[in-house]
Amino acid sequence: MGSLDTSSPSLITGIAHINLTVPQDTLHLATEFYGTTIGLSQRAVPHLQKGQLAWFDIADSGQQVHIAFGEPSDFEKPSRRHPCFKLGSPAALLELQRRIWAHLERGGDAAPREADRPGGVNSGEYPTFWWFALALALSYTYADVPCVFVPFLVRRIAVWSGARLAEEGRRFNFDFEHSIHQVSCWAEDRANCFVSSLPPGAQGVEYPERFFARDYAGNRLEFSL
Repeated sequence: MGSLDTSSPSLITGIAHINLTVPQDTLHLATEFYGTTIGLSQRAVPHLQKGQLAWFDIADSGQQVHIAFGEPSDFEKPSRRHPCFKLGSPAALLELQRRIWAHLERGGDAAPREADRPGGVNSGEYPTFWWFALALALSYTYADVPCVFVPFLVRRIAVWSGARLAEEGRRFNFDFEHSIHQVSCWAEDRANCFVSSLPPGAQGVEYPERFFARDYAGNRLEFSL
């Protein structure tokens, strides 16, 4: 197999659309979330596909978001795959984050399942090192908890933010989507002190500002400058 010729110009000039799947008969919810909350402009779909698809324009870029029905298996567990939408300014990014957060708090069938709280740390993935550091700190904080519990703790935290952990009658909640705003009273001071030392998830100079959300169907969405 020969090497690729990189001297010729790319044949691909852009992305025409992305396709997201939602459960059957929920296009009206897609219209509420992607149209009303996010602010995308809905456009007509081919006549024979009415009721099966929803199309939304991304400003005047010529790019679109297409919504189609998925299989039940598509929604069995959350995925890390996600599109990233670009915002024009920090003010626009914050405004959209507030709108999505307000929809989450308002609730309803079209409400997002998850959303980063405005002003909080975004829910980007934490490096493996910090999961280990968290488990190590907790092992010292909760010295009376058997050591065998620490690997279990790491698995549970990594599987899903906000997982409820219980051992020896003690319960404490970790919600990295909202930067651990609630923990059990007996551990609150120690846990908050450690969490404040953690860097924002996967943030750095290459991610100056961004936030994440999951729509009503569980599609993970990123919004960034």
